[in-house]
Amino acid sequence: MTAKTFSGALAVLFALLLPALGQAQLEFEDCRIHAGPGYPGIKARCADFERPLDPSSAGSPTITLFVAVIPALTLEPHPDPFVPIAGGPGQASSEFYAAQASAFEFIRRNRDILLVDQRGTGKSAALTCEFDDEAFDGDMSKEASAAAARQCLDELPHDPRYFTTSVAVSDLEALRQVQGYAALNLYGVSYGSRVAQHYLRRYPEATRTVILDGVLPPQVVLGPTIAIEAQLALNAIFARCEVNESCATRFPDSGEKFAQLKSRLADAPVMVDISDPVTGQRESVRFGHGELAGALRILSYHPSTTALIPLLIHEAAAGNYMPLASQYRMVVSSLSDALSIGMHNAVVCTEDAPLFDPDAVDRAALEATYMGPVQLDALEAICSVWPAGVLDDGLHVPLTTDLPVLLLSGDADPVTPPAFAELAAAGMANSRHLVGKDQGHGQAARPCIPELMADFVARASVDDLDEQCLAERQFAMPFFLDFTGPSP
Repeated sequence: MTAKTFSGALAVLFALLLPALGQAQLEFEDCRIHAGPGYPGIKARCADFERPLDPSSAGSPTITLFVAVIPALTLEPHPDPFVPIAGGPGQASSEFYAAQASAFEFIRRNRDILLVDQRGTGKSAALTCEFDDEAFDGDMSKEASAAAARQCLDELPHDPRYFTTSVAVSDLEALRQVQGYAALNLYGVSYGSRVAQHYLRRYPEATRTVILDGVLPPQVVLGPTIAIEAQLALNAIFARCEVNESCATRFPDSGEKFAQLKSRLADAPVMVDISDPVTGQRESVRFGHGELAGALRILSYHPSTTALIPLLIHEAAAGNYMPLASQYRMVVSSLSDALSIGMHNAVVCTEDAPLFDPDAVDRAALEATYMGPVQLDALEAICSVWPAGVLDDGLHVPLTTDLPVLLLSGDADPVTPPAFAELAAAGMANSRHLVGKDQGHGQAARPCIPELMADFVARASVDDLDEQCLAERQFAMPFFLDFTGPSP
């Protein structure tokens, strides 16, 4: 028996002995999980999981984590559950799963879905504070951003230093041990891919398979490249419109019109009357360069909203700002509901901002993007007052593993391009990288991907995955030529 096999056997034995050692399994009861306010619920079994705020301290106060299990569709499920981990940072995994549940139904045929709202999100000691629209679109000054961060800190119910990736993976491992699972099958999307990779790094014997979707490599920090990648994605949208006869005829010179629109709004923001997307009440909102950038960045994440961009720019360039301003308001509303800003800051200000290298940041390149450097500047201002938290030494070290890893990318992703997945895969000897053409950020629910993920998890192998369906079933969403729908 090799040392690795022996250590793996010990891990399994320890997990099986846990009930005998006095660590009782969680008590679950019927419940429903939701994608957010107003969404229908999904039946689940839910439990509270008590964890030390500071796992390294014997006398630490505790926090309560929310755990849910979506039972498998078979009466005899496999013993190793499937664990989706949400992105953000700041989104709750239970809400992410509820919104994307159909993507994982093939996997649920034979495996339970195990959900843990990462500490600081959802129902797990959420680090919430007031969400300011200006913080989202980057229109705050550095001084105002720092002041908003201080106010947020004052509102938090817990010390944010213990709400980082390094602590979160220890929560997941503690849950695995308490429940007696021999191993986990992990899925991490966006920032969640960092969590999944770090869990694999720290607990390889407890990991069976890993799916990384919209991959953030360990050696890449969040912040300096966001505006660059967003601009490249927007350029690609304009280029695709130019070679599409219907789009090019209806919206000639989209890129040039956008540049003029951006300049006009930077010089003179406008007030726009719209209906609130939640209440339906009429309101007058400011719409300037920051709001324009905020709307386009999120619209470019998904093919169905990408298809709207040439039309929205065309309307705004002609003086009709209402459609684009309405999209912006919906974006802000959805983000304020979905993200825990305190947890987001806890992660970024510990794991990313301290690694920003001013000498390596190309300010001229940032200035040339539609987002500009404002988001990076805001992060630096926020993190100048935010306390750094628990950080494992190896978090940003390139990961080396021979466990099976499936990596998923969209070639139109505005934040985690396929090159990021290739960087992560360099040390993964048993991996496969699939790229969706004209697809954005997050591939799980895209055509063909649910079946491929289920096949991968079932066999714990990247060999013989039938990726032909990507070419047969995935396509670019046709551009909207008007507001009645996409072009034929």
